[in-house]
Amino acid sequence: MNDTGYSAAARTVDPAEYRRITDRVSAIGVAANLLLSVFKLAAGVIARSGAMISDAVHSASDVFGSLIVIIGARLSTKDPDGDHPYGHERLEPVIAIILSVILLITGLFIGYSAVRTLRRPDEDIAVPGVLALIAACISIAVKEGLFRYTKTFARRLNSSSLMASAWHHRSDALSSVGAVAGIAASRMGHPMWDPLASIVICIFIAKAAYDIFMDAVGRLVDRAADEETSSAIRAAVLGEEGVLAVDRLDTRVFGNRIYVDVEIGADGDQSLRSAHSIAERVHDVIEEDFPLVKHVMVHVNPVQND
Repeated sequence: MNDTGYSAAARTVDPAEYRRITDRVSAIGVAANLLLSVFKLAAGVIARSGAMISDAVHSASDVFGSLIVIIGARLSTKDPDGDHPYGHERLEPVIAIILSVILLITGLFIGYSAVRTLRRPDEDIAVPGVLALIAACISIAVKEGLFRYTKTFARRLNSSSLMASAWHHRSDALSSVGAVAGIAASRMGHPMWDPLASIVICIFIAKAAYDIFMDAVGRLVDRAADEETSSAIRAAVLGEEGVLAVDRLDTRVFGNRIYVDVEIGADGDQSLRSAHSIAERVHDVIEEDFPLVKHVMVHVNPVQND
């Protein structure tokens, strides 16, 4: 799996545990980002660093993003109902799309502010103080830690919204790296490097937003599961007694779960009861060996023996 996509190795958890884990991870992110955004904003204002103020805005957007993840976890784990007989899992990528848009808007705002600053004469661009440099270094450590922590649980739950939140943290860490470079260069006599660092931050944020958006769209348009998973399912089906062939195997990712439609070939001269038993065994082995599979449809085609 790439770091923004579906994981075949993930395991399923019951909705209550899913919400509990998501709430805890998101709450830690909210608390950390609130403290960081206030600290970085104060450091940016006191040290006169546009890059650090941009970084503070980015951290503040993470707070909003984490709150959306909490809401999304509650909506996507609701039980099926009359209007949604297949459940609400697709709300998960919808939340990820919302987060990607927020991330992109944040990046564009940072880039726009930087361009406006660059249009000023060099002597009008303030040289940032050392406090901004210290704040940026602290931000890198905290945000990279949050990224790794959130990504661990996103992969465990196969949650696209949590993974989007994780990349929100990583993009903030990268933006702080850019801020360090810009602030340091500015203090060495090149004041334009502080707003230039903000433009680099904008590019990093836009790339992360694009990756998150495309993965979420793939989950909404019935993208097939990865080739490794499909091959493993095919092998498991062929390993069942009575299965002579796999005539067709279709998979689709539905939110953070997988739906499987498989056509198998079996002895056409056997009884309907025997063919049904083979189909049941195929159904059971797929659900048992692949926890992310939510629904399996098995069709039996007769194979005529010579």
